[in-house]
Amino acid sequence: MGSRASTLLRDEELEEIKKETGCEFGGELVETSHHFTDFEAFNVSHSQITRLYSRFTSLDKGENGTLSREDFQRIPELAINPLGDRIINAFFPEGEDQVNFRGFMRTLAHFRPIEDNEKSKDVNGPEPLNSRSNKLHFAFRLYDLDKDDKISRDELLQVLRMMVGVNISDEQLGSIADRTIQEADQDGDSAISFTEFVKVLEKVDVEQKMSIRFLH
Repeated sequence: MGSRASTLLRDEELEEIKKETGCEFGGELVETSHHFTDFEAFNVSHSQITRLYSRFTSLDKGENGTLSREDFQRIPELAINPLGDRIINAFFPEGEDQVNFRGFMRTLAHFRPIEDNEKSKDVNGPEPLNSRSNKLHFAFRLYDLDKDDKISRDELLQVLRMMVGVNISDEQLGSIADRTIQEADQDGDSAISFTEFVKVLEKVDVEQKMSIRFLH
């Protein structure tokens, strides 16, 4: 599988991916039972991006250069992750049922921590996919299923149920959802807008919390 990766992923493609994602990913994705938060990533080289491509091709059971939702669902830790389906859906543009390696990398880029040397880069350049703003947008979309730019009580309840299963009663979950919305809702519409979502998380180190660990 490694030789296949090195043959199909040309140097110019590597450069394009690095330029587009603003990062150099490395190693093979470590599939863990966590929720793809609190992970680590490493600044790495071309050869390590190629290793990640090898990981991509190992998931590509159809050997057509793309991954389907079924390919992702074969990852055991995603299959049992309560938010697994939503994380998987994030890899697919609306209306698409396949994702190529570049799209795969673009989604992974949201989970890469921001290093100190990156914070001083040209402010006039394009905003990196792993910026705080883009990470927050990504997280917000995991809740906002109907894409109306608001997290409703029902959408929040769905996520809470996924996370806690049957360990908490519906009444308790409803109380948590109501309290969360009450604390976040600044405009009185009984929902959480992206601006309100950002405000709630303003003291959270999102840049590092939303990261993925890779082998190196």
